[in-house]
Amino acid sequence: MINKVGEILSNIAKSPATNNDVSSGQVGQDFSSFMKDAAKESVNTLKEGESMSIKGISGEADLTDVVSAVNSAEATLQLVTTLRDRMIQAYQEIIRMPI
Repeated sequence: MINKVGEILSNIAKSPATNNDVSSGQVGQDFSSFMKDAAKESVNTLKEGESMSIKGISGEADLTDVVSAVNSAEATLQLVTTLRDRMIQAYQEIIRMPI
């Protein structure tokens, strides 16, 4: 997931036009699709970390592979938690807006 966010940010930085600029012929991915794909990738990263931990315990995997997978899963979990907190904070700010 972190790699996907970094890839999208680098694409935005390279392109002077926005991803949703219809006049340039580029149509980007909508927010809900992005979040769905990111959530799926996050779950896959967490599952990979868990399976590598199990392989490490049983002696089937190298220690460096286990540590790498667990660190990736931990970073993904921290990112997802931060995004969740920010989304809740934004929702609460919207709710407090006067109509």
